[in-house]
Amino acid sequence: MRYYDFPKYVPVAEKKAKAEKKLAQLKKKNPGMKPVLLTGKALADTWWGKEWNKNLERYADYSNRISRGRSYVRHGAVLDLQITKGLVKALVQGSRSKPYDVEIRIDAISNKNWAALVSACKGRLESLQTLIGGQFPRELTELFTRKGSGLFPSPDDISFDCSCPDWASMCKHVAAVLYGIGTRLDEDPNLFFVLRNVDSRDLLSTAVAESRNELLSKAKKASSRILEPESDLSAMFGIDLGGETGAVTLKKTTPARKKSPEPVPVKGRKTAPLPKQAKPKKAATPPPKPAEPSDDVKTILGLIAGKKKGIPVADIIAKSGIEETRVRNILFRLKKLEKIESVERGVYRALRQR
Repeated sequence: MRYYDFPKYVPVAEKKAKAEKKLAQLKKKNPGMKPVLLTGKALADTWWGKEWNKNLERYADYSNRISRGRSYVRHGAVLDLQITKGLVKALVQGSRSKPYDVEIRIDAISNKNWAALVSACKGRLESLQTLIGGQFPRELTELFTRKGSGLFPSPDDISFDCSCPDWASMCKHVAAVLYGIGTRLDEDPNLFFVLRNVDSRDLLSTAVAESRNELLSKAKKASSRILEPESDLSAMFGIDLGGETGAVTLKKTTPARKKSPEPVPVKGRKTAPLPKQAKPKKAATPPPKPAEPSDDVKTILGLIAGKKKGIPVADIIAKSGIEETRVRNILFRLKKLEKIESVERGVYRALRQR
């Protein structure tokens, strides 16, 4: 019922209950749904989530309309939000029984702008953890958030569509999804780069390459801490792989046995031959003990062992604090030693030892 063309007031608690009920129904048919659920009062807590929302609000085209979606996010109306390259698809519960379909398309960063950003990050970003955590120099913050040429999209880069009958160019359901993206970036900032169709590692490659070249120039040889995918395992574990079988053996050198001195003959005297000495029996050699893995290997194995469904490489890098190149080399060797396996690309879990 409407009063003077205004919709009837519905309490927030009732809206939340309606959204929860509909979500439970839909999940029975589609358990892969990803609702936007707030854990606190703020719409976003991390640097990436906050800057996403600030970016939308700083444009005059959006500032007066996007606020319509805040209440929808707060009472859990965004029942599903899926992010892929340049595309966001969502279901939003409105006043009707059936949720509305929302689709938002976001253009990729132009090659020119991306090349400028990569160049600006030269030597300033040392790890993926620093980038994802938003802990980088202030100059990069200003560069990333710059209108038009930064990482974040402008209104010209965004187009959207909603199945609701609202005539407004940006309805409250679209606005709710735009805020929902910021909340989702709190959970996984890597999705930002997926959405903008760029590789976050491009921002790090320059710094990593420079660090490696500096080490090589000082040592005048490859450092044992920089491992290539096919390098010797002894650089990491102190062990060696036995041919193609993958058997692990400890390196051991056996000293050469000294020969007994020959008797010197004396003229006019017969020299009696020396009695033959019995050859000493070889003592049974105990099987070699496996070398203890390094602290980095233990840390990575510990992270993987705690995840039955697997853990992404990005999470391992972020939680361990180990350099990305070293993490990937260790994962390569652990997989070759059949300590871990790939659940899918970039996701690993521990193998049960027989």
